[in-house]
Amino acid sequence: MWQRNETSLADFILEGLFDDSLTHVFLFSLTIVVFLIGVSSNILTILLVCADPRLHTPMYFLLSQLSLMDLMHVTTTIPKMAANHLSGSKSISFVGCAIQHFLYLSAGSAECLLLALMSCDRYVAICHPLHYTILMNRKVTLMMAVMSWLGASTISLIHTTILMHFPFCGSRMIHHFYCEFPAVVKLVCGNITVYETTVYISTILLLLFPIILVSTSYVFIIRSVIQMRSAGSKRNAFATCSSHLTVVSLWYGASIFSYMRPRSWRTPLQDKVGAVFYSIITPTLNPLIYTLRNKDIAKAVRRVLCRDSITQ
Repeated sequence: MWQRNETSLADFILEGLFDDSLTHVFLFSLTIVVFLIGVSSNILTILLVCADPRLHTPMYFLLSQLSLMDLMHVTTTIPKMAANHLSGSKSISFVGCAIQHFLYLSAGSAECLLLALMSCDRYVAICHPLHYTILMNRKVTLMMAVMSWLGASTISLIHTTILMHFPFCGSRMIHHFYCEFPAVVKLVCGNITVYETTVYISTILLLLFPIILVSTSYVFIIRSVIQMRSAGSKRNAFATCSSHLTVVSLWYGASIFSYMRPRSWRTPLQDKVGAVFYSIITPTLNPLIYTLRNKDIAKAVRRVLCRDSITQ
């Protein structure tokens, strides 16, 4: 028993993304640039929402939570990959792998839940604008954020506990650049029936139900927009929802590609490409999508910059 436990607690080997070729050096550099853009843009969004009182609204509070999730997601995976590549080491400890698995799964699951709840916010804002401040008060929006984080952390803890309890054997080579559970589960020696059932239930809770909720919300939103008489109101409504719909499509699309394909269709390369998309590209694009055409954010940046210049 002790020998088996000692083996299970041994280090894993991460295959990584890049080698020492000139092409991969360029790709590694590009990944780091994208990572820095993602970190800085998400931090900027969070700071703006906190600093500007005019952004203390339900929509921007939820947007700041989305940026926090994106920030947590990208910082959980990329720094370890970069450190391993630069140092030439490919190992990650058993505890480090478990922590990484828990954090990235918590952030990703929380984002799935929050995006669905954000669609409810857009539904209330467009379909019931006169009751918006009553229905979407501070208590409700805070509860949305807490539900997203708490639900995601609970599911992630269950996943991590079950997966890391299994005995691992063989080469312990994870064909990935971080401890993503489809790659880790391939190293398990025991019966994974219980874990597969847990994954199936979690997929329904984190993907199927949120997609149904988002779709239902936008059916009512589109119906309300069509009934609007003012062309300006229609443009404002579509502009408000287009950013959220774009982020939803990118996130759920990448999640479905990564986790809902049959195991027989999976290849290590496809898993890596999907992971790069939702662990690096999507968290970087999300704040840019929300801010590029957002006049409130642009005004907040100008106000904060002007305030700083005056104080200096």
